[in-house]
Amino acid sequence: MALLTHGGQLAQIAKQFGIEQSQWLDLSTGIAPYHYPIGDIPLSAYQQLPQINDELISAAANYYGHESLANTNGSQAVIKLLPSLWRDKSPHSTIVYLPKNGYKEHQQAWQQAQFTIRLYDDELPPLARLNEYCVLVIINPNNPTAKLFTKQEILIYQQHIASLNGLLVVDEAFMDIITPSQSMISSIDDSNTIILRSFGKFFGLAGIRVGFVLANRHWIAALTDSLGPWQVNGPAQFIAAQALSDNAWHTNQRKRLSQDTHAMVEMLQSTLNKNTLHRITHTDLFITIHLNQSQLAPQLFESLCQHAIYVRLCDDKKSLRFGITTAKQRTILGQVLTLIG
Repeated sequence: MALLTHGGQLAQIAKQFGIEQSQWLDLSTGIAPYHYPIGDIPLSAYQQLPQINDELISAAANYYGHESLANTNGSQAVIKLLPSLWRDKSPHSTIVYLPKNGYKEHQQAWQQAQFTIRLYDDELPPLARLNEYCVLVIINPNNPTAKLFTKQEILIYQQHIASLNGLLVVDEAFMDIITPSQSMISSIDDSNTIILRSFGKFFGLAGIRVGFVLANRHWIAALTDSLGPWQVNGPAQFIAAQALSDNAWHTNQRKRLSQDTHAMVEMLQSTLNKNTLHRITHTDLFITIHLNQSQLAPQLFESLCQHAIYVRLCDDKKSLRFGITTAKQRTILGQVLTLIG
């Protein structure tokens, strides 16, 4: 199985460029630069096997606005599991529609399960092109393009896929910062729709590996049974329950991420060469710069790494994705971009 290249591989990059890991500014992920504060964690969370945490389930149900959910060790386990579960449920299904530019673990999982992959660009595939029993995967907003489909747009596809006895998978890993929310969570009852939500990105705690899957009760039961017990460790469950319930922190986090994003976009627009920059797209958790010529992105990636700044060279090799910076980090990045021209 081939390993995909992701951001967040700082140890490998630091070794490659011969610069001590502590010297780097890591902007290679879409993880918030501010994390939810971790207070005292009960010793029992470490000593006992992690049971179903009613406080966490209640907090998640309130935060996401739906009770039919399961907490998982991030989204990755569900992404890997879905193709086999869907094949068991729908043995005639063979075709999966996926975004050409997006989180590639989705594509790899369906390919390994020997489904036929059909890629779409920035717009969803025409309704008339969808096949019976097909799967449509939507990353909303998309990473790294930042493309956002409205809930009304996706509802049309949900209804059409239901008529085809197909499956709709919506990865909403970055939905927490979309206002007003375009989440499909309120429309999953009695449907073959599965929603994936990330905890670590918005709350800045990707290392504790918490995620949630929301679907109708049939799907939640099937996923829970297949994933097995002890998906999320006890300390992580305790932290997530506190974080999901802290509405004041949510409001402040969205405010400062929005302010930093706008300031960073302005800095990039004023600093980057106008002849090489095609456009900038963004959410409040990452910014992607699209360059005019294909060789420019790898060159800029290399130059930034030589100055100990690690960003994400996107799969298309024509764009770079930056995590959102604090004011201090933004100053450092701006100085280096000015220096390398």
